[in-house]
Amino acid sequence: MPQPVLVIVGPTAVGKTEISVDVALEVGGEILSADSMQVYQGMNIGTAKPTPAERKGVPHHLIDIVPPDVKFSVAEYQRLAWDTIRDVASRGYLPILTGGTGLYVDSVIRGYTFVDLETDWELRRALLRQIESEGSQAMHRRLAEVDPLTAQRVHPNDVRRIVRALEVYMSTGKPLSELSGRGSGPSLDCLVIGLTRPRDVLYKRIDERVDRMLINGLIEETMGLLRSGYSPDLFSMNSLGYRESVMYLRGLATLSETRRILARNTRHYARRQYTWFRKNKGIIWINLGHSTGTQAVVEDIVRRVEGKWPRV
Repeated sequence: MPQPVLVIVGPTAVGKTEISVDVALEVGGEILSADSMQVYQGMNIGTAKPTPAERKGVPHHLIDIVPPDVKFSVAEYQRLAWDTIRDVASRGYLPILTGGTGLYVDSVIRGYTFVDLETDWELRRALLRQIESEGSQAMHRRLAEVDPLTAQRVHPNDVRRIVRALEVYMSTGKPLSELSGRGSGPSLDCLVIGLTRPRDVLYKRIDERVDRMLINGLIEETMGLLRSGYSPDLFSMNSLGYRESVMYLRGLATLSETRRILARNTRHYARRQYTWFRKNKGIIWINLGHSTGTQAVVEDIVRRVEGKWPRV
């Protein structure tokens, strides 16, 4: 019998954390983070990692898994997520997968098989040089010619995934979409809820989140990571919030410029998240509107959970 899993997705700052926790308290759930940056230890403020108070005693999984200098792949995340779903369900709780990293979510609920291919660094550097000279849009069109299915799933500005897909094709002679399929994970019965807000409201919430991050010590957190020996060139340190903080610490931007750039980049990221999730026709979208209250939304989701899985 398929395992029930509640999935709550949406753009950054929409309010996923609060709603997911409150739903978990109502239905007896435990939360699995689907955030590619919250896996890193010591990176708390910039990743908007929920504090103990915000978690309200609800167990959270797949957070603080590895140090910032350890490579962590989506395939590793998928394996851990499936193991965690089995564990949570075995103890009689409802697994609640929540986050904004679309690939992480899809890896769990769609069950992709990931290609285990050793990196050809010379080829990768050559592809990166081509992107620098031709632009990511041109390379995305090239990807669409050899692997249209993967190109549909990858944003034209997602340099890392464009390069990886082309690298796989050029190394194996086969498109990534042919080498990827459904993995051997558990059979899941997913109820997928998407949270959204009017654009002006979401952007205001993003601005407020950026202000809170800076007040709460984002710059100081970044400085501490650098002093601990973590290179600014690490994948983790190039993530949203930390790369802008590094610019400030290097004297390349004032504090007000850093705040403006971070807010702008976060808005761009939110738009990319929407683009990804809108492809999933099975998502039930709930618009939180202009309200700051979430109780009605929590009650709506709880009703849907109880209607789909009466015994959960």
